[in-house]
Parts: sequence; C-alpha cells; structure tokens
Amino acid sequence: MFKRFLSLEWKQFSRSSYFEKGLAIKILLILAALYFIACFTVLGVMAFFMIEDGFPNQDPLVVVSNFLIFWFMADLAFRFFMQQLPIMNIKPYMIIPIKRETVIHYLLGKTTFSFFNILPMFFFLPFSVVLLVQGYEPLLVICWFFSMLFFTISLNYLNFLLNKNNKFFYVILSILAGLVLLEYFEVYPISESAGIFFYTIYQKWYAVSIPMLLMILLYRRNYKFIRESFYLDDAIRKESQEVSSSNLGFLNRFGDIAPFLKNDVKLIMRNARPKQVMLMSFLFLFYGLIFYTVDTYKDSPAFLAFASIFVTGGFLLSFGQLVPSWDSEYYKLLMSQNIPYRKYLESKWYLMVVAVVVSFILSTPYLYFGYKIYSMIAAGALFNIGLNSFITLYGGVLNRVPVELNVKAKAFSNTQGFNPTQLLIALPKMAGPMLIFYIPYKLINFEAGILALALSGILGLVFKKFFFNQIEKVYQKGKYKTIAAFDEKK
Repeated sequence: MFKRFLSLEWKQFSRSSYFEKGLAIKILLILAALYFIACFTVLGVMAFFMIEDGFPNQDPLVVVSNFLIFWFMADLAFRFFMQQLPIMNIKPYMIIPIKRETVIHYLLGKTTFSFFNILPMFFFLPFSVVLLVQGYEPLLVICWFFSMLFFTISLNYLNFLLNKNNKFFYVILSILAGLVLLEYFEVYPISESAGIFFYTIYQKWYAVSIPMLLMILLYRRNYKFIRESFYLDDAIRKESQEVSSSNLGFLNRFGDIAPFLKNDVKLIMRNARPKQVMLMSFLFLFYGLIFYTVDTYKDSPAFLAFASIFVTGGFLLSFGQLVPSWDSEYYKLLMSQNIPYRKYLESKWYLMVVAVVVSFILSTPYLYFGYKIYSMIAAGALFNIGLNSFITLYGGVLNRVPVELNVKAKAFSNTQGFNPTQLLIALPKMAGPMLIFYIPYKLINFEAGILALALSGILGLVFKKFFFNQIEKVYQKGKYKTIAAFDEKK
C-alpha cells in the first residue's frame, strides 16, 4: 500500500501545472542540498581533530556532548521556521476501504525521511567513524550514533506538534529561552549538565533506550493527534469561529486609504501567516546584535550600515515583498470595485512606514553601543522609508504567488515564487545602503556616510509622487496577469 501511495503522489507532483516551470529552482535546491551535505560531512570528519587542537586536555566526545544541547535547540528552531511538513490529501482515502492506520503511518513515515532528518546524520556518521578509528569502544559508539539519530527524529515529531498547536509552541519556546538565559548569565551551567547526560549515553550502551523511547512516545502522540481528526465529517466541515470585530476608527484620519488600512490591520490580527511576519519582524530588531557586538564588523562600517537596514526594516522587507499576494484570496473582487489603484498602493506604503517608525522607536536600547551606531540606525530608517519602501513595493508586483493566510510559511515550501527579476530587485535593497554609506565614508569620514544614507531617504520622500506614478503603472500593466496567476490551481 505504501508503494501505491508513493506512486500516486509522484503522479500528482509530475503532472502539476508548475512542474516544468519550477524545474530550474528544483535543480538549484538539489545543488544547495548537496552543498550542505558536503559541508556537514567535512565538519563531521574534521571536528574530532579540530577539537583536539583547540582543547588539547579534553576528550573531543565530551566537548561535543557539551554542545549537543545547543545543537538540538538550534535544530528545533530551524525546523519550526524552515521545514515544510509533508502533506497528503486524505479526503479521497476516507471513502474507500483503506485502514486509517495505514494512511496515518504513511504520513508520519514521510516526515521521518525529511532532509532535515538526513542532514545531521552526515555530521554524526563521519564523526562516529572517526571515533571508531581513534580507538573508542565500537558498541558504545554505535549506540551513541543511534541515540543521536533517535534524538533527531524525535525533534521531527516534536516539530510536527509545534506546528499544529500554538500553545505547545509557546511553552517549548519559553523553556528554551529560559535555558539559554541561564547559560548566558552563568546562573546555571546548562551545557555542562546536558553534556554529562549525553556523554552518559555513550558510557552506558543501554542508555540508547532513552532517546528511542522518546521517539516512540512522540510518534504515538502524533498518531493519536491525527487519528482524533481523521474523519470525513471533520475533513469537510467548515469551522465556525467567533470573530471579534474592531472598528479601528482611529484610522479614519487617513482619509480615502483608511478602508484599505483597516483591511490590512484586520488581516494581520486574524490570520496565521501575517502573524508570523509580525513575529519575524520583531526578531529583526535583534539583528544588530550580531554585528554591533563583534569586533570584526566594527572595523567594517559598511556591514554596520547593512545591519542598520534590517533593524528597522523587518516588517517592510517581509510584508512588502508579498504585495499584492496578501490579498490573493479576494484580489479579483478587490479589482472589480471602483477604487483607485493608487490608494491601494498608498495604504500598503503607509503601513510599512508606520512599521519602520515603530521599529526605530523600539531600537532605542541600541544607544548603549554609542551615538554612531544609533545614528546609523536612524539613517537606515530614513533610507527604508524614503527608498526601500518604494523598491520593495515595486518588487512585489513580480511575485504573483497566492498566499494562504492561515498557513505559516516554510522555506522552499513554494518554489513558484522564484523569479530571477526579484533577485535583481533585491540587490539595491541590500547593496544600495552599503554603497551609499561606504563611498562618502571612504572619501570623507564616518559622519559623511551617515549623512549620505539619511539624505538618500529624504530625497526619496521628496520624489514620492514620481515613484508612486511609476509603481502604479507597473501594477496596472500586470493587473490581469496577477489575477490569472492567483486563480490558477496548484
């Protein structure tokens, strides 16, 4: 039966309307996967010897065990935001004599063979081989390797639950954040305690039963979760939800664009995908910590200018690139109304500008790093408002992929959105502020670079009407292509 399921899914995949269109990006993704596999393999082979050189008085396996807790924490976070869980249209199987258990086991089995489960093994397997070559006990090494395999698969099943239950996600997130804070502020050495646990798994061969039981427990929990809703009436029933209505009267001051702004605010408040964008935008505020706390970047101010764009531009970049895809579910209805396209675009622009201003206010703690850093963030905010907003809005028309509002985005989950022109649009958003800052900085001084970056944003605001005219023409020209793309079934 599993063979039949695989055959049916391959036919569905190969016969889809976007199979040939997305063939190029699929090849690129395969090449990217091979690259990461090669990197993990080399790291697995070299890790033992690198640790020996860096920590000559410590057992490399002990050092690796101390860092495994952070490895698995990063793996879980990476999975939650990046992994696309396998899906299966189960409605046709509900009316034919196929056991529910068979379909559920097949669905969970697909998650086990995810690339996110296979990739870590290209580190653990070479590392285990090196341990064997270096004289470690073969039985213990084999048990340790399978323990890492079971832990990795357990994270896969845990991620499945996190994606299906938001409350569960927030509980796990709180626990992980607490562990990181305890380690960072040296309140309790989490890494050492976890290291003792993981090293004990190597010392006692029967300890492999712990991750194996954890994997089985999470598998059963997932099985029960799917089994409870595996009924035809549940699959076709429309859920009725109580929606809290908001007047949002304070937006009326924006005049003709107020109805569009209200629609976007309600869209963000009520749907999963926009909420995810809001969360990611908040996380972008901490992007500067990666650059402002490392001495290497302090000697490369151009990279600091790059970081300053992201500190205040998280919402702008993530929300703006999906205009008008946010309205794909009712775009045809929207375009059939007697409304000026200009007002529709202005509402999106104002929403992004407000987000930049709010992000700039929230970035005030960066004053801790000095007035130069904070002035660079301020200049980056002006660039985002005056230039980046228009560049992002212009690039949005090139993305004609519908957005499912109540489905969270996953990396590589939809390759239809790939467009080489979009990559060209992304260049001025990334490299533009670096060049605008770096040239005056190199020729004059640091303050001149900041002033140039700020003035570029101010000039963008001065020519706001011109930019909107050009963007409106592009959107109007591609209006019917966008409607057709949103209507096309996957």
